[in-house]
Amino acid sequence: MPPVQPRDKGKLCLVLDLDETLVHSSFRAVPNADYIIPVQIEDTVHHVYVCKRPGVDEYLRRCGEKYEVIIYTASLNKYADPLLDKLDVHKVIRHRLFRESCTQYQGNFVKNLSLLGRDLTSCVIVDNSPLSYLFHPENAVGCISWIDQQDDDELRVIQVPERGLKPGV
Repeated sequence: MPPVQPRDKGKLCLVLDLDETLVHSSFRAVPNADYIIPVQIEDTVHHVYVCKRPGVDEYLRRCGEKYEVIIYTASLNKYADPLLDKLDVHKVIRHRLFRESCTQYQGNFVKNLSLLGRDLTSCVIVDNSPLSYLFHPENAVGCISWIDQQDDDELRVIQVPERGLKPGV
């Protein structure tokens, strides 16, 4: 990744997962989809129906004020990139990392924070899957997976530190 932008100097690096953390997506049509993303797989265009987690717009806005925001997803960029173009209404996402940036480990896609080029004591990952942050559990803030609960308030109550982490903590 490129160096930290001047506007983000001194901020923690907040790494956010996409699917089941910020949104839920399905190839099956859902009546309340916030977005429909066309994705070409081989010679066929499939439609991915995406629902935003309650509070995601405000959560991203607040995160952009306090953190250098990075999306790190195990999803393919041909789906996630156009989705993030729509989701990032406040233009706070500084970098996007997709499946090819994950490390395959024992059949899982692991998000290796040491590849970010940031001091690990200043990186925090928010993800619904503990397997995703297997290499850096001390940097993780787990969250509940989200599919369609409209009364969900996880993004409002989740606690992310605002200062650096101590090594090994």
